[in-house]
Amino acid sequence: MITHRVAVVDREKCDSKKCGIPCIRFCPPLRNNIEVIKMGEDGFPTIVEVLCIGCGICAGKCPFEAISIVNLPQELGRDLVHQYGVNAFRLYRLPYLEKNTIVGVIGKNAIGKTTALKILAGQIKPNLGKLDAQEVDLKEVARYFRGSLLQEYLTLLSQGNLRISYKPQYIDKIPKIISGRVREILEKILTKDKFIKIVELFELSHLLDRDISVLSGGELQRLAIAVCISRNADVFLIDEPSAYLDIKQRFKIASIIRDSCKEDSRILVVDHDLAVLDYMVDKIFIIYGKPSVYGVVSGPFSVREGINIFLQGYIPSENVRFRQDKITFQVRPPSAEIEAETSEPLYWPNMSKTYGDFKIDIIEGKAYRGEVIGIVGPNGIGKTTFIKILAGLEETDEGYRFSYKSVSYKPQYPVARDVLVETVLREAAEKKFESELYHEELIKPLRLDELLDKNMLDLSGGELQKVVIAEALSRDADIYLLDEPSAYLDVEERYLVTKILKRITKERKAYTFLVDHDLMVLDFSSSKLMVFTGQPGKYGLANPPTNLHEGFNKFLKEIGITFRRDPDTGRPRANKPGSQLDKMQKEVGEYYYLAT
Repeated sequence: MITHRVAVVDREKCDSKKCGIPCIRFCPPLRNNIEVIKMGEDGFPTIVEVLCIGCGICAGKCPFEAISIVNLPQELGRDLVHQYGVNAFRLYRLPYLEKNTIVGVIGKNAIGKTTALKILAGQIKPNLGKLDAQEVDLKEVARYFRGSLLQEYLTLLSQGNLRISYKPQYIDKIPKIISGRVREILEKILTKDKFIKIVELFELSHLLDRDISVLSGGELQRLAIAVCISRNADVFLIDEPSAYLDIKQRFKIASIIRDSCKEDSRILVVDHDLAVLDYMVDKIFIIYGKPSVYGVVSGPFSVREGINIFLQGYIPSENVRFRQDKITFQVRPPSAEIEAETSEPLYWPNMSKTYGDFKIDIIEGKAYRGEVIGIVGPNGIGKTTFIKILAGLEETDEGYRFSYKSVSYKPQYPVARDVLVETVLREAAEKKFESELYHEELIKPLRLDELLDKNMLDLSGGELQKVVIAEALSRDADIYLLDEPSAYLDVEERYLVTKILKRITKERKAYTFLVDHDLMVLDFSSSKLMVFTGQPGKYGLANPPTNLHEGFNKFLKEIGITFRRDPDTGRPRANKPGSQLDKMQKEVGEYYYLAT
């Protein structure tokens, strides 16, 4: 088969002054005086892809693992939309938008989703891989997609005839660009009548006089989406709207976005919460490939078909398998493990904690070794407070501070330090860091081997999240406390983290507590569930651990959402409110696990 060669040199990893340039010394064509690899004036090797034979020796010999050589079908080369530079990441094809339609995009991190959004937003001008030419005219790019909806869209974009509203992925960067109080920000873009409606819809009334710099992640996310949706625009591009929101807020936002889809509007959403994406969008595009090397857009598919294809890891229409392992779900709640019930329990008494006007009451409970206790509830209900009490970081109103022999705590908002990733993990893992098993079971699955030489301050949100998760799980501890580990992780990374978490908990016979807002993460990993109820910001009640069936029913009844199961993959799918199945499940009290 004729192939299209992709060669990428990661310049952050490459250090030609230290390696002795084995990529050049061992290249077979070079021995025949065919200059496939040459040293550039900037001190980095350059690979001439049309001359490369794809042997992969340079990639194997590179001590810094800075080189990737990938062979793709020749016809894919004609679909190249954008390349960031010589031997750099490239994106093939684009998702397209339709009027009165919400399009969803799923794929791994660093696979090109945000690149595609920025192209559609007009922030990046695609170069069609023409690196040596002057800037490619957008009209030429539109002609490249002649006969498709993309031609119409890019033509309108080139003419400046599209009003675009873009909600970025990393909302924590917004306060660095925009300043002022929430009221001032909204009044700039909203009429008086619309102001009242939006404030009520997004639950922002108590935040109006707060400066944007002091908002929490969830508050900032709601504000960012409110601003995006409120603009008078033809196109709405929304990158990861579910991050930092609790489950109820996620589905409320999904409903708001659906209601915002008018006859002439186009909406595209990127998200990693499959249940929310399934509930929100009309069509799905999948982006597959190799992170930081290349991404290929495939689709569109119907929502059910697209998500199922992604979980299966195989695209029948293209005969492409992009993942070896399927992502599977448990249709019924797991039965309680006998050995866990006979192990030494971890007890906590009735206790409470007060912060100003907020108070949380915690009902006495216990956990067993080898169990993962999932913790679920709205934001502002006291989940993080409970975790901090168990970690010994907070004293209860009764004057008691927990002090366990060994606790490993992953905070809700990871803080980057001025230190190398390898140093952080080496200190946490101690002697284990040198073992091959440690790297095979934790470091390589999360692709942390590619980050070891990086400073934590230079990491993206997803990279930082994986490092602090690995740091917490690398420690030998009796108790593991993880607060919202799924934020900024893609679907595959979330699945990997839950598998690793369950294995470590069982092998080390530890007590593990997991706070998260992704139902699938809790479904994958939890042995039991703690449900937090009350009134956010005022009062919280921490109920003791219960089995998953009872726990999910209790929680979902509180927020009024039911789930059915996909017959092929077993994944949970949210029912439309008021649908026949929604009514039936509420009547029989089965909100998550249907009795069979």
